[in-house]
Amino acid sequence: MKRLDYISWDEYFMGVALLAAKRSKDPNTQVGACIVDENNIIVSTGYNGLPIGCSDDEYSWEREGNDTKYQYVVHAELNTILNATGKSLRGTKIYVSLFPCNECAKAIIQSGIKEVIYLSDKYAKSPATITSRRMLASAGVVTRKLSPIPQNIVIDYNID
Repeated sequence: MKRLDYISWDEYFMGVALLAAKRSKDPNTQVGACIVDENNIIVSTGYNGLPIGCSDDEYSWEREGNDTKYQYVVHAELNTILNATGKSLRGTKIYVSLFPCNECAKAIIQSGIKEVIYLSDKYAKSPATITSRRMLASAGVVTRKLSPIPQNIVIDYNID
């Protein structure tokens, strides 16, 4: 008899996005994303961080002041789209731990991604998120909040 306590595709891909977020050096917000095609094959992953070649130690991670992280950090969604390195994203889905901002929504729409699955919408009332929702809806991109059945998944490196 087969095992019945396996995770769904949505839970699996969101888990990949959350694992990618663990690579972020941002001391305040770690966001991860995972793009999946119609055959449930991962096309790309990414997280919020500095562009390749920009040292994590040389740029600001501050949230306020004249020199903030916002001037340098590539959001997880855009990073994941760029990491696809020219692969077609038409008709794909993106799993992301935080609902996309308006800038990422533009990239999602332009790349042909058709569905956004997210965990958190903590900035739902911000102008950037309100704008993002409006653009995604206008472009016919489906958005849905994931409510996973298991509230946590433990990764155990001791498999022996």
